[in-house]
Formats: sequence, structure tokens, C-alpha cells
Amino acid sequence: MPDAPATPRPSQLWKRLSPDRKLQAAEAFWRDENAASEQADAIAAIAQRIRFRVKSVHAMPLEKKVRQLLALPAVSEAVAARLLVAYHLAHQRPMMGRFLDALGIAHEDGLIADENLAAPPPDRLRAAAQTLASSCPADEVSLYFSTLLWQDPETWSSLADLPQVRESTPAPQRS
Repeated sequence: MPDAPATPRPSQLWKRLSPDRKLQAAEAFWRDENAASEQADAIAAIAQRIRFRVKSVHAMPLEKKVRQLLALPAVSEAVAARLLVAYHLAHQRPMMGRFLDALGIAHEDGLIADENLAAPPPDRLRAAAQTLASSCPADEVSLYFSTLLWQDPETWSSLADLPQVRESTPAPQRS
């Protein structure tokens, strides 16, 4: 996305996750009822990689689909973005809620209630980011902010200028 050129792409963020976080994200991804399109993409990639029929991959048990997804050498940007969103929705709602509370944005368990949210002023965003950074691991804050930037660059573009986005972006993991 051209609005956030210095922010790592979702596929880069995915590759940099620790094995434990990747596992959590993959499990959340396959359980995500709103990820049908991305799941279909992942199923097609898995089927091609292991030379199975799409129908056979689709019928695999959750644990096997998780393992196969983690074994893919690369995932599309859409799949990676959904993996990150699924991870946050399944495992980071308290952090998401703290950030939105610090911004004064109404939410329900970390999900923004207003679909027409205006971009928060940069000074409020900076203060909320500092509040979150003081109470959460730096790599989690960085991952969350990078995910927000990719998910909605119009609303969250001011995050790109914050040190919390770059300082602790997870280091690349070797396969």
C-alpha cells in the first residue's frame, strides 16, 4: 500500500513472527468465520504445495491445516493480513482495548464501534501509543500498530511516524 511505504508488508510481518505467534495466528485464522476468502486462498496454496485436491485440504482437521499453513514458504499479502488480524482478535483484545481507551474511542472488547471513525489527532495518538508502550511488550505494540496501518492507512497513518512502530518490529525469523 503506497500510504505506508516504510511499514513492513503483512507478509514481511508474518515471516518475522516467532514460531509460537505464528502457531497462534494460524489457529485463529482457521477458526475465523470472516476469513473465508483468505482461507480459500490458503487452501489452494496448500493443495498446490502438497499436490492434494482442494477438497481434500479443505476436509483436513484443523491441526493438519495449521501445520500445512505454517509449512508454506510464503503466503499472499491477503492471507498474511488476515493472519495478523486473526491473531490480534484472538490473543490481543485487552491490548487493543487499552489503546482505544487511551484514545477515547468507543469499542466493544477491542473492536471499534464506529464504522466512520475519523483519524485521531497525532498528539492524542502519540500519547496513547506511549501509554500502550509502557504497559505492553514493545514487539506486540509494534506488530499491532503495523497491522493497523495496513488495515486502515487513512485512519492510522500518523502511527507510521511513531517510534513504537519501528523500534521493536519483530526481527526476521529464520526458517
